[in-house]
Amino acid sequence: MRDSAPILRNDASALGIYQAGATPAGGIGMQAAPANYINRELSLLEFNRRVLAQADDPDTPLLERLRFLCIFGNNMDEFYEVRVAALKEQIKLGATATGPDGLDAKQVFSKVSAQAHELVSHQYRLFNEILIPDLASHDIHFLRRPYWTTQQAAWIKAYFFRELMPLLTPIGLDPAHPFPRVLNKSLNFAVELDGKDAFGRNLGAAIVQAPRALPRLIRLPEEIAGCEYGFVFLSSILHACVDELFSGMSVRGCYQFRVTRNSELFVDEEETRNLSQVLQGELPNRNYGDAVRLEVADNCSKEMTAFLQAQFDLADADVFSVSGPVSLVRMLQVPDWVDRPELKYPPFRPGLPKELVRQPDIFRAIRQGDILLHHPYQSFSPVVEFISQAAQDPYVVAIKQTVYRAGHDSALLEALARAARSGKEVTVVVELFARFDEEQNIEWAQRLEQEGAHVVYGVVGYKTHAKMAMVVRREQGMLKRYVHLGTGNYHSETTKLYTDFGLLTCNAAMASDVASIFIELTGLVRPGKLAHLWHAPFTLHRELVNAIRQEADHARAGRKALIIAKMNALLEPKIIQALYQASSAGVRIELIVRGACALRPGMPGLSENIRVRSVIGRFLEHARIFYFYNDKAEDMHLSSADWMDRNFFRRIELAFPILDKSLKRRVLSEGLRPYLKDNSEAWEMDASGNYQRRKHRHGHAYAAQRALLAKMA
Repeated sequence: MRDSAPILRNDASALGIYQAGATPAGGIGMQAAPANYINRELSLLEFNRRVLAQADDPDTPLLERLRFLCIFGNNMDEFYEVRVAALKEQIKLGATATGPDGLDAKQVFSKVSAQAHELVSHQYRLFNEILIPDLASHDIHFLRRPYWTTQQAAWIKAYFFRELMPLLTPIGLDPAHPFPRVLNKSLNFAVELDGKDAFGRNLGAAIVQAPRALPRLIRLPEEIAGCEYGFVFLSSILHACVDELFSGMSVRGCYQFRVTRNSELFVDEEETRNLSQVLQGELPNRNYGDAVRLEVADNCSKEMTAFLQAQFDLADADVFSVSGPVSLVRMLQVPDWVDRPELKYPPFRPGLPKELVRQPDIFRAIRQGDILLHHPYQSFSPVVEFISQAAQDPYVVAIKQTVYRAGHDSALLEALARAARSGKEVTVVVELFARFDEEQNIEWAQRLEQEGAHVVYGVVGYKTHAKMAMVVRREQGMLKRYVHLGTGNYHSETTKLYTDFGLLTCNAAMASDVASIFIELTGLVRPGKLAHLWHAPFTLHRELVNAIRQEADHARAGRKALIIAKMNALLEPKIIQALYQASSAGVRIELIVRGACALRPGMPGLSENIRVRSVIGRFLEHARIFYFYNDKAEDMHLSSADWMDRNFFRRIELAFPILDKSLKRRVLSEGLRPYLKDNSEAWEMDASGNYQRRKHRHGHAYAAQRALLAKMA
């Protein structure tokens, strides 16, 4: 979900607001038929509902259920930081424009708020009434204050004085101490007081900010906890010991609270001479953007809740009163801390393509034929090896690569640094606006520049989201290009959790296309004609619309017509309109859309030949695959792009064909057909935008991800 472009200007265009029938970037008009479209924000909430359902599913291993509960919380944080923040900004600006669904920002916010409150209430009921008791039955306990033993209370008090109190700075609220700046998503406590302090002040209230350096859960020693895994919340420790912070005064109440803020970065790229420097200066402001949500403990007094609302200028609809920790996200580490394999997904070891098992020299292996990688079932190590071997190969003269998300400890970027240090021509296109990874990307960019690499930041106003790497090697007196193209990021950790495809090839025409795109990104040239690649913002949208229309032509001519497409989101109106027209022409359309989907399937006379499903399982489905039967040609493209306005018109994206017939069959049999067959982890969407989980009745239960693990890992 971390793919939205930053808001560059405070106007309707930058906020992505278009009137039905207006023409957004790229010259694509919208179909003015609101009933045919589902709202993006509401569809995103439906995705989060499916994630929460994984935590509710008794067939999911217990610690993984806790993990999904936390993932849901993290998704909701980002939803408020980005999507709800944008809605509130539109409302503040008085925007009356609507999206293709016909709803304006106020209408969307009203619907979103009601559903978000319902989902969060369900999250906490699930946590308190099901997961905590189930974990306790496996001797994993979250120790609550009313049930602490004398020994536990003594240990916790000692911990408070030793680890917590030296870091705390209680702030009494009076004219000399106004309400403090509260960091985005930080844990805080509002304390109600009686009495006078050492200076005779009757403060009435104070704010205590929990140290960010400390974990939100502390594991007690076994002999103290009375069980193998006994955890106590940091909030419980502070609640129990808050009196120690206000000696001589009476604490009438102590309440957790947490505020979520607008996390967009407001940078005018067109007026900026040094984007990296300006972005570094702007990043700290993310922690203090406008407040968009307030979470408080359900025991918080009405007076204190109203006081906090006033401080953050929030309405009742923005307040979430929760029964438990105000941030369940920080429990995400618990499944990793607890060594109980039987309560987790079984471990697996990713495999390697047979081509690389036979031939460890990666360049020789690629010369023998294209190599398809399917992560996480197959290891990401060949991609790292591709760059690592290039870094030390004396025949390699140049390496070029895009970087969107790479992670903090990246062996791949370390290899690029070594290559630059050894004198090879290394060019890295770093996307600075990869949301929430900006600081990390700036650090890598600076490091690579210090090592001698050429670092560029892409094209102003367009995110570089394409995933591509190119190695230029001198062979027999000639320069030969090798490329890697992928649907996912160059991030070794997410490749263990996300499903993606990658292609290693030395196909001369495809490599020439990649070289041309790198020149576009680093130089000042007009886009050239490419042999194989579809390229946003120039040809990708047009080629996809043409491919859909061509399939409709085959159907009208009485030929077999089939489209299967897999992506993270489907929102762009022109594409949806083309799919509706293809369905009306008789094309069977199978869509596997993990997240937001604005298309309504199964509508008579419009989309009765379209089926939409979403698969939520152990891995996050991230691959983008576009298959067109095309009168037996069976065209297959993999892509970095979802079918969204931003991907088509405001990003640098690629879709690349699979030319080898055997690899094409692999993508079909591994990336598409198992998901159409899934009757365990697949959810089918109806015309109203609701999803029902597919259930096997009399036949065999089949889960695509589990089947692929059994087959490939």
